[in-house]
Amino acid sequence: MSATLYDAPLANDFGRVAAFFRRDLLVAWSYRVAFFADALNLVAQVVVFSFVARMVNPATLPQFGGRPTDYMAFVTVGIALTAFLQLGLGRMSSAIRGEQLIGTLESLLVSPIRPAVLLFGCVAYDLVYIPIRTAIFLVSIAAVFGFGLHASGAGEAAVIVLLFMPLVWGLGIASAAGVLTFRRGSGLVGPVAFGLTLLSGAYFPLSLLPGWLRAIARVNPIAIALDGAREALLGGAGWKELAPRFGILAVASVLAVVGGTIAFNLALRRERRLGTIGLY
Repeated sequence: MSATLYDAPLANDFGRVAAFFRRDLLVAWSYRVAFFADALNLVAQVVVFSFVARMVNPATLPQFGGRPTDYMAFVTVGIALTAFLQLGLGRMSSAIRGEQLIGTLESLLVSPIRPAVLLFGCVAYDLVYIPIRTAIFLVSIAAVFGFGLHASGAGEAAVIVLLFMPLVWGLGIASAAGVLTFRRGSGLVGPVAFGLTLLSGAYFPLSLLPGWLRAIARVNPIAIALDGAREALLGGAGWKELAPRFGILAVASVLAVVGGTIAFNLALRRERRLGTIGLY
């Protein structure tokens, strides 16, 4: 009897997350043009950077695995992971904002569903779609431009992505707290994403930054994730070499999720106290 009572809430939570996933999948499939637009946006970035690559001095690029790399290989990994960041941040805040605008947010928050389950359900589709999208993008661009990716580093890169996902989710939860509090707080997502991307080394080596910015960038977990992914995919680094980065990303992800959850709960408590959850 006790086991049944214990398992029921967990089963209900899985069912609710599955319902969110199914809803978002059907919505995405109903707007098929968005899939092509997303792919075209990535391809457009690659085309632009392919011309930029002609102006880049290879000597300014870092080496991975003790071997030089070309700019297209360098920037493609950067585009893949920063697109992951921008989508993750934007989708969480836009999901909450969307529920506000169609008038369902208040109903969801006063229902038996827990806030943590609601937040997870909002990104359940993206947690499946974005990693698949990232892998297809990397393999396709590598084949077109003829630079090699180390298959031996695929497992290590996958772990980095898995550790990176909760970090992005935690930042997304914090952005959702901003939407709850400021209604149009999603406008803050763009500058935050830009700042994190600028200091990540996604599009240019961190060595080109001024000294004081370089010191900040080195502790940026996104820069650590990018560097680790490049070491794995371009340099063939193994588990032992990347273990310190795994640890740092794990700690950063836990802090991001905990911090974002606290921020969201505080924002939710404030809106409930003021009776303004339904306002948009």
